[in-house]
Amino acid sequence: MSALKQALDDGRFVCVLEIIPQQSPARLAGLGRIVQRGHLAGWPLLPAFADRVGAHSDLSPLEGVGALGDPAASLLHFSGKDRERADLLRQMAAMKTRGLNQLLLLSGDRLPGHDPGGAAVRYLESVSALQIAREHGPDWLLGAALNPFKYREEEGGAQYLKARKKLLAGADFLTLQLGFDAAKHVEAQAWMRAQHGMKPMLACVMSLTDKRAAALRAVPGVVITDTMRELLAREQDVSQALAARRGIERLALQIVGLRLMGYAGAHVSGVHRLDELLLLEQALIAQRDRITSLAEWLEQWHASWRMPGAPQVGFTPDASAWELGRSDVTATRRERLRYALFSTMHRQFFSRRGWLSKAFGWSMTRPIWQAAVAAHALHAVERMVKRPLVGCDTCGSCRLQETLYVCPETCPKGLANGPCGGTRLNRCEFDDRECVHSVKYRIAKSADQLPVLEQVLIPCIEAADRYRSSWPAWFTQRREETRVRPSACGSPELPP
Repeated sequence: MSALKQALDDGRFVCVLEIIPQQSPARLAGLGRIVQRGHLAGWPLLPAFADRVGAHSDLSPLEGVGALGDPAASLLHFSGKDRERADLLRQMAAMKTRGLNQLLLLSGDRLPGHDPGGAAVRYLESVSALQIAREHGPDWLLGAALNPFKYREEEGGAQYLKARKKLLAGADFLTLQLGFDAAKHVEAQAWMRAQHGMKPMLACVMSLTDKRAAALRAVPGVVITDTMRELLAREQDVSQALAARRGIERLALQIVGLRLMGYAGAHVSGVHRLDELLLLEQALIAQRDRITSLAEWLEQWHASWRMPGAPQVGFTPDASAWELGRSDVTATRRERLRYALFSTMHRQFFSRRGWLSKAFGWSMTRPIWQAAVAAHALHAVERMVKRPLVGCDTCGSCRLQETLYVCPETCPKGLANGPCGGTRLNRCEFDDRECVHSVKYRIAKSADQLPVLEQVLIPCIEAADRYRSSWPAWFTQRREETRVRPSACGSPELPP
């Protein structure tokens, strides 16, 4: 059993050090010394190798772990951006040959150069990746991400609904995205405690300086407020040494707080040298011995963000921030009418009940549609009908009923199971639209269909299935055996 799995099973606090694999010999040497040490303030310290977060010249996770001698405790990331099932299976096969069996599965942030107005770039989203990885690695340790730092009901509620799907898909643990809002850390831990079959959670942390804060404001899903930036800038103005010292002290304090909140560990980013690690360890030991309660910690946390003459630091982007448990949004009249129209159309044509659906189904199962010319023509007809209505890109396996008739192909990443972590106040990471999953959340809430967004695991679309009509397959495949979901009245109802 790996050290990480053992620590999680035993309930022992653990620190995971995130490594962005780079070709720099100096960086690798420094990280090698940290990995060889293997502990931080008495807790296990294990390496995690990030995937596709830096420059194109960076190493892959497999290359990174190899450069550090293939430590057996390594947690490798897999980012799904511009990847398919085969890419995940290749990485798993390569890991298996090296005796590695721990994966953190992420949909990934925006791929550099990905323009939603250009050629489609599809992402293997984490829910599907978890299903695939669990099938091919039943005894592997699998993790996924949760971003609770959301301040609108739609984006926050959708995050937790998708997190539930990740647990159903086989996640052994969740890692929170980088954040500094202690209230949201408490909120996420409370959510997990309420789940049936509670899983351990880690939280990503980083020593924050003014320079890093400026860079992080461009990272999707990371919240750095103006007041945080102002305080960090004032520290830097006093001296670089003061800014660095206070950054390390806040990092240590945040790790201590996570342990008091009940987190299984900390996912530490931004520590690259052994001397940095030793400074963090000193601060951790001093604060861990001094702070014994969460109330005491919270007082110290807010005090660490104060400075004479600086405004009070706030961690939320606005005063009307949403909290888990608050529910006051509803679908617009147009959204409700649209859902009613499309659900009626679906029942008429695709329910497999009633004369119209049976007649349409009979016509779609004729052998003629197996011929290339006819199949091409049918694809063109379906695209012509559905693209103006829902933005369809003819994925070959229509999922509209499972997504409340909000087509997942209108998400720039093509995500069907829920949002990525990159939204900000309901805006898509690409900032050219409202997140389609926020729209979907409002509709589901108004139509009493929120369980659909929590319980129905939508498989990924295979590359070979794209750009063909979904209609013949809908009436021939027995998808009801694998994708039946409960209807509002509790009886089984077929998805689209």
